Amino acid sequence: MTDLSHATISERKITFAIIAGEASGDILGAGLIRSLRQRYPRARFVGIGGEEMVAEGFHSLVPMERLSVMGLVEVLGRIRELFSIRARLLDYFFKTPPDVVIGIDSPDFTLAIERRCREAGILSVHYVSPSVWAWRQKRIFKIAKSVNLMLTLFPFEARFYEEHQVPVAFVGHPLADRIPMEPDTLKMRESLGIDPGASVLAVLPGSRAGEVDRLGTLFLEASRWIQERRPDLQLVIPCVNREREKQVRDLVDALEVKLPVTIVRGRSRDVMAASDVVLLASGTATLEAMLLKKPMVVGYRLSGFSYALLSRLVKVPHVALPNLLGKRQLVPELLQDDATAESLGAAVLERLENTEERVRLKEAFTDLHHTLKQDADEKAAQAISDLVERGAH
Repeated sequence: MTDLSHATISERKITFAIIAGEASGDILGAGLIRSLRQRYPRARFVGIGGEEMVAEGFHSLVPMERLSVMGLVEVLGRIRELFSIRARLLDYFFKTPPDVVIGIDSPDFTLAIERRCREAGILSVHYVSPSVWAWRQKRIFKIAKSVNLMLTLFPFEARFYEEHQVPVAFVGHPLADRIPMEPDTLKMRESLGIDPGASVLAVLPGSRAGEVDRLGTLFLEASRWIQERRPDLQLVIPCVNREREKQVRDLVDALEVKLPVTIVRGRSRDVMAASDVVLLASGTATLEAMLLKKPMVVGYRLSGFSYALLSRLVKVPHVALPNLLGKRQLVPELLQDDATAESLGAAVLERLENTEERVRLKEAFTDLHHTLKQDADEKAAQAISDLVERGAH
Protein backbone atom coordinates (compact mmCIF):
# COMPACT_ATOMS: atom_id res chain seq x y z
CA MET A 1 0.00 0.00 0.00
CA THR A 2 1.01 3.63 -0.43
CA ASP A 3 1.33 6.01 2.53
CA LEU A 4 -2.05 7.63 1.78
CA SER A 5 -4.25 7.30 4.87
CA HIS A 6 -7.38 5.14 4.81
CA ALA A 7 -9.48 8.22 5.53
CA THR A 8 -8.03 10.02 2.52
CA ILE A 9 -8.66 6.97 0.33
CA SER A 10 -12.25 6.52 1.48
CA GLU A 11 -13.08 10.18 0.78
CA ARG A 12 -11.99 10.01 -2.85
CA LYS A 13 -14.56 9.80 -5.62
CA ILE A 14 -13.19 6.86 -7.54
CA THR A 15 -14.85 5.58 -10.71
CA PHE A 16 -14.48 1.86 -11.38
CA ALA A 17 -15.42 0.72 -14.88
CA ILE A 18 -16.26 -3.00 -14.86
CA ILE A 19 -17.16 -5.19 -17.83
CA ALA A 20 -18.73 -8.60 -17.19
CA GLY A 21 -20.13 -10.62 -20.07
CA GLU A 22 -21.77 -13.64 -18.45
CA ALA A 23 -23.41 -14.90 -15.27
CA SER A 24 -20.19 -16.10 -13.60
CA GLY A 25 -18.60 -12.69 -14.22
CA ASP A 26 -21.68 -10.97 -12.80
CA ILE A 27 -21.24 -12.90 -9.53
CA LEU A 28 -17.53 -12.06 -9.38
CA GLY A 29 -18.29 -8.42 -10.15
CA ALA A 30 -20.90 -8.14 -7.40
CA GLY A 31 -18.49 -9.50 -4.79
CA LEU A 32 -15.75 -7.18 -6.02
CA ILE A 33 -18.06 -4.15 -5.83
CA ARG A 34 -18.98 -4.97 -2.22
CA SER A 35 -15.33 -5.19 -1.19
CA LEU A 36 -14.28 -2.07 -3.13
CA ARG A 37 -17.15 -0.05 -1.63
CA GLN A 38 -15.83 -0.80 1.85
CA ARG A 39 -12.66 1.03 0.83
CA TYR A 40 -14.32 3.70 -1.31
CA PRO A 41 -17.82 4.47 0.00
CA ARG A 42 -18.18 7.31 -2.51
CA ALA A 43 -17.08 5.20 -5.48
CA ARG A 44 -19.04 4.98 -8.70
CA PHE A 45 -19.34 1.71 -10.63
CA VAL A 46 -20.22 1.74 -14.32
CA GLY A 47 -19.82 -0.43 -17.43
CA ILE A 48 -21.60 -3.68 -18.29
CA GLY A 49 -22.96 -6.07 -15.68
CA GLY A 50 -25.92 -8.22 -14.75
CA GLU A 51 -28.54 -8.32 -12.04
CA GLU A 52 -26.10 -9.22 -9.24
CA MET A 53 -23.91 -6.19 -9.97
CA VAL A 54 -26.85 -3.85 -10.51
CA ALA A 55 -28.19 -4.87 -7.08
CA GLU A 56 -24.92 -3.54 -5.62
CA GLY A 57 -25.49 -0.09 -7.16
CA PHE A 58 -23.76 -0.71 -10.48
CA HIS A 59 -24.84 1.27 -13.57
CA SER A 60 -24.90 -0.95 -16.66
CA LEU A 61 -24.62 0.97 -19.92
CA VAL A 62 -25.69 -2.07 -21.96
CA PRO A 63 -27.70 -5.15 -20.85
CA MET A 64 -25.18 -7.88 -20.05
CA GLU A 65 -27.23 -10.39 -22.07
CA ARG A 66 -26.05 -8.65 -25.27
CA LEU A 67 -22.53 -9.97 -24.56
CA SER A 68 -23.58 -13.50 -23.55
CA VAL A 69 -22.84 -15.13 -26.89
CA MET A 70 -21.50 -18.67 -27.18
CA GLY A 71 -20.36 -20.55 -30.27
CA LEU A 72 -18.58 -19.37 -33.40
CA VAL A 73 -21.74 -19.15 -35.51
CA GLU A 74 -23.58 -17.09 -32.89
CA VAL A 75 -20.62 -14.74 -32.52
CA LEU A 76 -20.40 -14.21 -36.28
CA GLY A 77 -24.12 -13.47 -36.39
CA ARG A 78 -23.73 -10.77 -33.75
CA ILE A 79 -20.29 -9.43 -34.66
CA ARG A 80 -21.51 -6.01 -35.80
CA GLU A 81 -23.45 -5.50 -32.58
CA LEU A 82 -20.49 -6.57 -30.45
CA PHE A 83 -18.18 -4.14 -32.27
CA SER A 84 -20.80 -1.41 -31.79
CA ILE A 85 -20.99 -2.09 -28.04
CA ARG A 86 -17.20 -2.02 -27.76
CA ALA A 87 -17.03 1.30 -29.62
CA ARG A 88 -19.77 2.75 -27.41
CA LEU A 89 -17.92 1.72 -24.25
CA LEU A 90 -14.61 3.14 -25.42
CA ASP A 91 -16.25 6.41 -26.42
CA TYR A 92 -17.81 6.66 -22.96
CA PHE A 93 -14.54 5.82 -21.17
CA PHE A 94 -12.52 8.30 -23.23
CA LYS A 95 -15.02 11.12 -22.65
CA THR A 96 -15.43 10.40 -18.92
CA PRO A 97 -12.27 8.49 -17.98
CA PRO A 98 -12.62 6.09 -15.06
CA ASP A 99 -9.76 5.59 -12.60
CA VAL A 100 -9.47 1.95 -13.64
CA VAL A 101 -11.09 -0.41 -16.14
CA ILE A 102 -11.67 -3.99 -14.94
CA GLY A 103 -12.54 -6.71 -17.43
CA ILE A 104 -13.96 -9.86 -15.87
CA ASP A 105 -13.32 -12.97 -17.98
CA SER A 106 -14.76 -12.80 -21.58
CA PRO A 107 -11.20 -12.11 -22.84
CA ASP A 108 -12.05 -11.90 -26.54
CA PHE A 109 -14.21 -8.86 -25.77
CA THR A 110 -12.64 -7.29 -22.70
CA LEU A 111 -8.91 -7.46 -23.45
CA ALA A 112 -9.24 -5.27 -26.55
CA ILE A 113 -11.00 -2.62 -24.46
CA GLU A 114 -8.41 -2.91 -21.70
CA ARG A 115 -5.59 -2.39 -24.19
CA ARG A 116 -7.17 0.70 -25.74
CA CYS A 117 -7.79 2.17 -22.30
CA ARG A 118 -4.26 1.47 -21.14
CA GLU A 119 -2.88 3.14 -24.27
CA ALA A 120 -5.03 6.16 -23.36
CA GLY A 121 -3.48 6.32 -19.88
CA ILE A 122 -6.29 4.56 -17.99
CA LEU A 123 -5.29 1.79 -15.59
CA SER A 124 -6.54 -1.63 -16.70
CA VAL A 125 -7.08 -4.89 -14.82
CA HIS A 126 -8.17 -8.30 -16.06
CA TYR A 127 -9.91 -10.61 -13.58
CA VAL A 128 -9.87 -14.37 -14.42
CA SER A 129 -6.99 -15.43 -16.62
CA PRO A 130 -7.61 -16.81 -20.10
CA SER A 131 -6.19 -20.33 -20.52
CA VAL A 132 -3.05 -18.85 -22.01
CA TRP A 133 -0.93 -21.16 -19.84
CA ALA A 134 -2.53 -24.16 -21.57
CA TRP A 135 -2.64 -23.21 -25.25
CA ARG A 136 -1.92 -20.32 -27.63
CA GLN A 137 0.76 -19.19 -25.19
CA LYS A 138 1.94 -16.36 -27.42
CA ARG A 139 -1.21 -14.48 -26.35
CA ILE A 140 0.80 -13.55 -23.24
CA PHE A 141 2.52 -10.78 -25.21
CA LYS A 142 -0.81 -9.21 -26.17
CA ILE A 143 -2.02 -9.53 -22.57
CA ALA A 144 1.17 -7.86 -21.30
CA LYS A 145 0.39 -4.82 -23.46
CA SER A 146 -3.25 -4.77 -22.38
CA VAL A 147 -3.18 -4.87 -18.58
CA ASN A 148 -1.51 -3.19 -15.67
CA LEU A 149 -2.54 -6.12 -13.49
CA MET A 150 -3.82 -9.69 -13.96
CA LEU A 151 -5.90 -11.29 -11.20
CA THR A 152 -5.84 -15.10 -11.26
CA LEU A 153 -8.05 -17.67 -9.54
CA PHE A 154 -5.39 -20.40 -9.46
CA PRO A 155 -1.76 -20.33 -8.26
CA PHE A 156 -0.36 -22.12 -11.33
CA GLU A 157 -1.76 -19.29 -13.48
CA ALA A 158 0.05 -16.68 -11.41
CA ARG A 159 3.34 -18.52 -11.80
CA PHE A 160 2.96 -18.40 -15.58
CA TYR A 161 2.49 -14.61 -15.56
CA GLU A 162 5.40 -14.13 -13.16
CA GLU A 163 7.62 -16.08 -15.56
CA HIS A 164 6.65 -13.61 -18.29
CA GLN A 165 7.08 -10.50 -16.08
CA VAL A 166 3.38 -9.58 -16.20
CA PRO A 167 2.13 -7.96 -12.95
CA VAL A 168 -0.15 -10.50 -11.31
CA ALA A 169 -1.97 -11.29 -8.08
CA PHE A 170 -3.35 -14.71 -7.14
CA VAL A 171 -6.61 -14.01 -5.32
CA GLY A 172 -8.06 -17.50 -4.90
CA HIS A 173 -11.36 -18.84 -6.15
CA PRO A 174 -14.73 -17.50 -4.88
CA LEU A 175 -16.18 -21.03 -4.95
CA ALA A 176 -13.57 -22.09 -2.38
CA ASP A 177 -14.83 -19.29 -0.11
CA ARG A 178 -18.49 -20.27 -0.52
CA ILE A 179 -18.32 -24.07 -0.36
CA PRO A 180 -17.77 -25.32 3.22
CA MET A 181 -14.76 -27.46 4.04
CA GLU A 182 -17.09 -30.21 5.25
CA PRO A 183 -20.13 -30.45 2.97
CA ASP A 184 -23.26 -31.87 4.62
CA THR A 185 -24.03 -34.91 2.47
CA LEU A 186 -26.93 -36.13 4.62
CA LYS A 187 -28.58 -32.71 4.59
CA MET A 188 -28.34 -32.54 0.79
CA ARG A 189 -29.79 -36.03 0.47
CA GLU A 190 -32.68 -35.08 2.70
CA SER A 191 -33.39 -31.94 0.67
CA LEU A 192 -33.35 -33.97 -2.58
CA GLY A 193 -35.40 -36.86 -1.20
CA ILE A 194 -32.55 -39.36 -1.54
CA ASP A 195 -32.20 -42.35 0.80
CA PRO A 196 -29.48 -41.44 3.37
CA GLY A 197 -28.04 -44.95 3.21
CA ALA A 198 -28.00 -45.36 -0.57
CA SER A 199 -24.97 -45.46 -2.85
CA VAL A 200 -25.38 -42.47 -5.17
CA LEU A 201 -23.74 -41.64 -8.49
CA ALA A 202 -24.12 -38.07 -9.80
CA VAL A 203 -23.91 -37.89 -13.60
CA LEU A 204 -23.13 -34.52 -15.23
CA PRO A 205 -22.68 -34.72 -19.01
CA GLY A 206 -22.35 -30.92 -19.39
CA SER A 207 -24.46 -27.78 -19.40
CA ARG A 208 -24.50 -27.05 -23.14
CA ALA A 209 -26.55 -28.80 -25.80
CA GLY A 210 -23.48 -29.86 -27.78
CA GLU A 211 -21.82 -31.41 -24.73
CA VAL A 212 -24.95 -33.37 -23.83
CA ASP A 213 -25.21 -34.56 -27.45
CA ARG A 214 -21.63 -35.84 -27.39
CA LEU A 215 -21.53 -37.21 -23.84
CA GLY A 216 -25.09 -37.87 -22.70
CA THR A 217 -25.62 -41.32 -24.22
CA LEU A 218 -22.04 -42.35 -23.39
CA PHE A 219 -22.49 -41.43 -19.71
CA LEU A 220 -25.88 -43.17 -19.59
CA GLU A 221 -24.39 -46.34 -21.08
CA ALA A 222 -21.56 -46.18 -18.54
CA SER A 223 -24.16 -45.79 -15.78
CA ARG A 224 -26.04 -48.84 -17.05
CA TRP A 225 -22.76 -50.81 -17.12
CA ILE A 226 -22.24 -49.89 -13.43
CA GLN A 227 -25.82 -50.69 -12.42
CA GLU A 228 -25.53 -54.17 -13.90
CA ARG A 229 -22.79 -54.77 -11.32
CA ARG A 230 -24.24 -52.58 -8.57
CA PRO A 231 -28.06 -52.77 -8.79
CA ASP A 232 -28.31 -50.85 -5.50
CA LEU A 233 -26.71 -47.75 -7.06
CA GLN A 234 -28.96 -44.70 -7.43
CA LEU A 235 -28.33 -42.45 -10.45
CA VAL A 236 -29.07 -38.73 -10.25
CA ILE A 237 -28.63 -36.30 -13.17
CA PRO A 238 -28.91 -32.54 -12.58
CA CYS A 239 -29.86 -30.44 -15.64
CA VAL A 240 -29.08 -26.74 -15.81
CA ASN A 241 -32.43 -25.72 -17.34
CA ARG A 242 -35.65 -26.98 -18.92
CA GLU A 243 -34.05 -27.46 -22.35
CA ARG A 244 -31.24 -29.67 -21.02
CA GLU A 245 -33.74 -31.61 -18.92
CA LYS A 246 -35.81 -32.45 -22.01
CA GLN A 247 -32.66 -33.34 -23.91
CA VAL A 248 -31.52 -35.75 -21.17
CA ARG A 249 -34.99 -37.32 -20.83
CA ASP A 250 -35.06 -37.94 -24.58
CA LEU A 251 -31.66 -39.66 -24.36
CA VAL A 252 -32.84 -41.84 -21.46
CA ASP A 253 -36.00 -42.80 -23.36
CA ALA A 254 -33.95 -43.72 -26.43
CA LEU A 255 -31.91 -46.35 -24.54
CA GLU A 256 -32.71 -49.93 -25.49
CA VAL A 257 -32.76 -51.00 -21.83
CA LYS A 258 -34.73 -48.88 -19.35
CA LEU A 259 -32.40 -47.09 -16.94
CA PRO A 260 -33.78 -46.00 -13.54
CA VAL A 261 -32.55 -42.45 -13.02
CA THR A 262 -33.65 -39.37 -11.09
CA ILE A 263 -33.45 -36.15 -13.10
CA VAL A 264 -33.24 -32.86 -11.19
CA ARG A 265 -33.54 -29.41 -12.75
CA GLY A 266 -30.78 -27.16 -11.47
CA ARG A 267 -29.08 -27.86 -8.11
CA SER A 268 -26.02 -29.51 -9.66
CA ARG A 269 -23.89 -28.61 -6.64
CA ASP A 270 -26.46 -30.09 -4.26
CA VAL A 271 -26.61 -33.28 -6.33
CA MET A 272 -22.83 -33.61 -6.26
CA ALA A 273 -22.79 -32.95 -2.51
CA ALA A 274 -25.36 -35.72 -2.02
CA SER A 275 -23.39 -38.25 -4.09
CA ASP A 276 -20.70 -40.81 -3.33
CA VAL A 277 -19.02 -40.49 -6.74
CA VAL A 278 -19.40 -38.10 -9.68
CA LEU A 279 -19.13 -38.92 -13.38
CA LEU A 280 -18.76 -35.65 -15.22
CA ALA A 281 -17.53 -33.70 -18.22
CA SER A 282 -14.31 -31.73 -17.97
CA GLY A 283 -14.92 -28.13 -16.90
CA THR A 284 -15.69 -25.97 -13.87
CA ALA A 285 -17.86 -28.74 -12.40
CA THR A 286 -14.67 -30.69 -11.67
CA LEU A 287 -13.57 -27.85 -9.39
CA GLU A 288 -16.91 -27.92 -7.56
CA ALA A 289 -16.69 -31.69 -7.14
CA MET A 290 -13.16 -31.29 -5.76
CA LEU A 291 -14.25 -28.62 -3.27
CA LEU A 292 -17.10 -30.92 -2.22
CA LYS A 293 -14.42 -33.63 -1.62
CA LYS A 294 -16.08 -36.08 -4.01
CA PRO A 295 -14.25 -38.84 -5.91
CA MET A 296 -14.84 -38.30 -9.61
CA VAL A 297 -14.23 -39.68 -13.07
CA VAL A 298 -13.76 -37.13 -15.86
CA GLY A 299 -14.74 -37.99 -19.41
CA TYR A 300 -14.80 -35.88 -22.56
CA ARG A 301 -15.12 -36.18 -26.31
CA LEU A 302 -14.71 -33.63 -29.09
CA SER A 303 -15.13 -33.92 -32.84
CA GLY A 304 -12.17 -35.71 -34.42
CA PHE A 305 -10.94 -32.51 -36.07
CA SER A 306 -11.20 -30.42 -32.89
CA TYR A 307 -9.40 -33.04 -30.82
CA ALA A 308 -6.58 -33.39 -33.35
CA LEU A 309 -6.14 -29.61 -33.43
CA LEU A 310 -6.23 -29.14 -29.65
CA SER A 311 -3.87 -32.08 -29.09
CA ARG A 312 -1.22 -30.13 -31.01
CA LEU A 313 -1.91 -26.83 -29.28
CA VAL A 314 -2.43 -27.76 -25.62
CA LYS A 315 0.75 -27.49 -23.53
CA VAL A 316 -0.39 -29.03 -20.21
CA PRO A 317 -0.33 -32.70 -19.15
CA HIS A 318 -3.86 -32.71 -17.68
CA VAL A 319 -7.26 -31.21 -18.47
CA ALA A 320 -9.15 -31.70 -15.17
CA LEU A 321 -8.68 -28.85 -12.70
CA PRO A 322 -8.00 -31.13 -9.69
CA ASN A 323 -5.09 -32.66 -11.60
CA LEU A 324 -3.76 -29.29 -12.74
CA LEU A 325 -3.95 -27.95 -9.18
CA GLY A 326 -2.47 -31.08 -7.63
CA LYS A 327 0.28 -31.33 -10.29
CA ARG A 328 -0.48 -35.04 -10.61
CA GLN A 329 -3.33 -37.28 -11.67
CA LEU A 330 -5.63 -37.27 -8.66
CA VAL A 331 -8.69 -38.18 -10.75
CA PRO A 332 -8.91 -40.29 -13.92
CA GLU A 333 -9.25 -38.43 -17.22
CA LEU A 334 -10.74 -40.55 -20.00
CA LEU A 335 -10.70 -38.57 -23.21
CA GLN A 336 -11.79 -39.20 -26.78
CA ASP A 337 -11.28 -42.88 -27.76
CA ASP A 338 -10.38 -43.78 -24.16
CA ALA A 339 -13.84 -42.63 -23.03
CA THR A 340 -15.92 -45.78 -23.45
CA ALA A 341 -18.89 -46.97 -21.41
CA GLU A 342 -16.81 -49.79 -19.95
CA SER A 343 -13.72 -47.71 -19.10
CA LEU A 344 -15.79 -44.96 -17.50
CA GLY A 345 -17.91 -47.49 -15.64
CA ALA A 346 -14.88 -49.42 -14.34
CA ALA A 347 -13.25 -46.20 -13.11
CA VAL A 348 -16.43 -45.16 -11.28
CA LEU A 349 -16.80 -48.62 -9.73
CA GLU A 350 -13.21 -48.50 -8.48
CA ARG A 351 -13.90 -45.20 -6.72
CA LEU A 352 -17.11 -46.50 -5.22
CA GLU A 353 -15.43 -49.51 -3.67
CA ASN A 354 -11.89 -48.37 -2.77
CA THR A 355 -12.32 -46.86 0.69
CA GLU A 356 -8.61 -46.17 1.26
CA GLU A 357 -8.37 -44.22 -1.99
CA ARG A 358 -11.42 -42.15 -0.99
CA VAL A 359 -9.72 -41.17 2.26
CA ARG A 360 -6.47 -40.18 0.51
CA LEU A 361 -8.40 -38.22 -2.08
CA LYS A 362 -10.36 -36.31 0.54
CA GLU A 363 -7.11 -35.28 2.24
CA ALA A 364 -5.64 -34.06 -1.06
CA PHE A 365 -8.81 -32.18 -1.99
CA THR A 366 -8.93 -30.56 1.46
CA ASP A 367 -5.36 -29.28 1.05
CA LEU A 368 -6.24 -27.83 -2.36
CA HIS A 369 -9.39 -26.24 -0.93
CA HIS A 370 -7.28 -24.44 1.68
CA THR A 371 -4.95 -23.23 -1.09
CA LEU A 372 -7.85 -21.69 -3.04
CA LYS A 373 -9.73 -20.32 -0.02
CA GLN A 374 -8.20 -16.84 0.02
CA ASP A 375 -11.25 -14.54 0.43
CA ALA A 376 -11.13 -13.77 -3.29
CA ASP A 377 -13.42 -10.73 -3.24
CA GLU A 378 -11.28 -9.07 -0.58
CA LYS A 379 -7.90 -9.97 -2.12
CA ALA A 380 -9.02 -8.79 -5.56
CA ALA A 381 -10.28 -5.50 -4.13
CA GLN A 382 -7.01 -5.01 -2.21
CA ALA A 383 -4.88 -5.63 -5.31
CA ILE A 384 -6.97 -3.18 -7.36
CA SER A 385 -6.88 -0.60 -4.56
CA ASP A 386 -3.09 -0.89 -4.36
CA LEU A 387 -2.85 -0.32 -8.12
CA VAL A 388 -5.17 2.70 -8.01
CA GLU A 389 -3.37 4.26 -5.09
CA ARG A 390 0.04 3.78 -6.69
CA GLY A 391 -1.32 5.54 -9.76
CA ALA A 392 -2.78 8.36 -7.69
CA HIS A 393 0.41 8.74 -5.66
